[in-house]
Amino acid sequence: MKKLAIGLMLSLGLMANAQAGDAAEGKKLSAVCAACHGADGNSLAPTFPKIAGLGEKYLLKQLKDFKSGARANAIMAGQVAALNEQQMADLAAYFASQAITIGYADKEKVALGEKIYRAGNKSTGVPACLACHAADGKGMSAAAFPALGGQHADYIKAQLVTFQENKRDNDASAVMRDIAARLSNKEIDAVSAYIQGLH
Repeated sequence: MKKLAIGLMLSLGLMANAQAGDAAEGKKLSAVCAACHGADGNSLAPTFPKIAGLGEKYLLKQLKDFKSGARANAIMAGQVAALNEQQMADLAAYFASQAITIGYADKEKVALGEKIYRAGNKSTGVPACLACHAADGKGMSAAAFPALGGQHADYIKAQLVTFQENKRDNDASAVMRDIAARLSNKEIDAVSAYIQGLH
């Protein structure tokens, strides 16, 4: 819980340094993004994330992290290599202004997924996901905590596993790595499925 509070403070500190983006300019730059993420940020492929409505500060941080190498992804590193900070801010503003489409949760996984999302797992020290990502999955954009509701289950699961295995480490104070390390594979699968239908 202490790491979560520290992570929140760090995220709020990053907010003060955020650059203002222009959504109209971002739309002009977004055509290249559409191949993987869809024209409005709603990817049809479950392995590519929906980036619509994720929150401007979160999206800008991810773009900057891809560019700096703080978040490793060969495809995204190539996509952001030629972008300057204003262009990244404009893209973040555009995709943050779009509405995410909601999927459906796997009925067989809803009960466990909802329990983890709403209450965590006290016995293993897993906090409720809603503490940072909100009860409706809309996130906390001021703190740069992304909206999750409606995101592809396959993508959520893949990200939780990369946090669990320390292959993704651009989370403030290792908050997500600490949480994912405490989740079982069954819990990851269930909460990912639940999030896909959350709205």
